[in-house]
Amino acid sequence: MHITKDLVAASATPLVLGILADGESYGYAILKQVNELSGGQLEWTDGLLYPLLHRLERLGHVESDWQTPPGGRRRKYYRITDQGRAELAEQRRQWAAVVDTLRGVWNASQSITSITAPAWEAG
Repeated sequence: MHITKDLVAASATPLVLGILADGESYGYAILKQVNELSGGQLEWTDGLLYPLLHRLERLGHVESDWQTPPGGRRRKYYRITDQGRAELAEQRRQWAAVVDTLRGVWNASQSITSITAPAWEAG
């Protein structure tokens, strides 16, 4: 299934903030986690992730520092801030409203298509 750029872009901020709410991480690990969490349906690129991380950092939602793990290579690690946690909570409320609305629309349209013809049309 192909997920449109609009939907990918709209979901990117809450996905990254949600991942970082579980602990600090670096770019490649975030890309890998998004891919795994989506069952391979969301395949982000560096060109999507790094501008988003930089924007979230400018907004104060994440902060970063360079680290070199023992035996590893130097990487920039990102972590969510208190302001980022507040933004994540707001994003969750907004997405819950969108999902609930979509469910309502889809359930209503299923009900409409499964309704049989009115009694006056039978016969």
